Amino acid sequence: MDFDLLMTDHPAWRPVSTGVRRLLVDDRGSHWLAESDERHQLTMTPPAGAVPPPTPGFYSAPPSQVSARSPLTAPLRTLGVVARFANPSLWDALATAIVRQVIRAAQARRLYREFCDAYGPRVALFGDKDINAFPSPEHLLALSDADFTISGMGFKCRPLRHAARAFLTHGSTWCQLTPSVLVKELQTVKGIGPWSAGAAVADWSNDWSLYPYGDLAVRTWAGHIAPEYPWPDDEAAFARAWQRLTGDHLGTYTLLTLAWGTRHSGAI
Repeated sequence: MDFDLLMTDHPAWRPVSTGVRRLLVDDRGSHWLAESDERHQLTMTPPAGAVPPPTPGFYSAPPSQVSARSPLTAPLRTLGVVARFANPSLWDALATAIVRQVIRAAQARRLYREFCDAYGPRVALFGDKDINAFPSPEHLLALSDADFTISGMGFKCRPLRHAARAFLTHGSTWCQLTPSVLVKELQTVKGIGPWSAGAAVADWSNDWSLYPYGDLAVRTWAGHIAPEYPWPDDEAAFARAWQRLTGDHLGTYTLLTLAWGTRHSGAI
């Protein structure tokens, strides 16, 4: 797997002395440990039963002649090939989007990881590589109000419970829907709006044309990438400008802009 940058936007990625690692868990309970060192050497530890491991998607900016009008193309080409794993668990993608609602990325990472460590199932791998996954819908619904409060997730309790109940009822059907239809379907769940639905489905499907590309993260990093461009401050106006600039490559540019942010923020 040749790539120049591994996108570590999901809070399940954790820093270790040799690089980064993440436990990937699908909705059937299969799990894999993904590890990448400083030389971008990616290794996967498969589960018992030799279930084929997930493979990342690979993204790079279009050639400049394809998108000559975009001020984003040349800077984003410096990223080279970006690798990103789609989240194999729709439940985790939905829960992660809820955790990320209306709070800073650093706080969301901390809350997600601490919630996993406190209440998630511990997956025994080998050596010092045991790691906790996010609680299943069933386990989450068994937690008390106090459990959420103690972990700092009290204000996420209601939407997470709504999502868990909905996933237990509809999850198998949701996973069969096309990503664009799924974005609409998730918004029938109380507490799930357009931002959460789009972010969750983009994480799960790696279709980044569905991400809410007018959000603060995209606006912030677009301003860093092309500071001379007259980016609109208004979210809706920015989204329209983003569509015009990115054209047929909207999803690729959105993902690469967020990857730029992941790289230059230094956060993991």
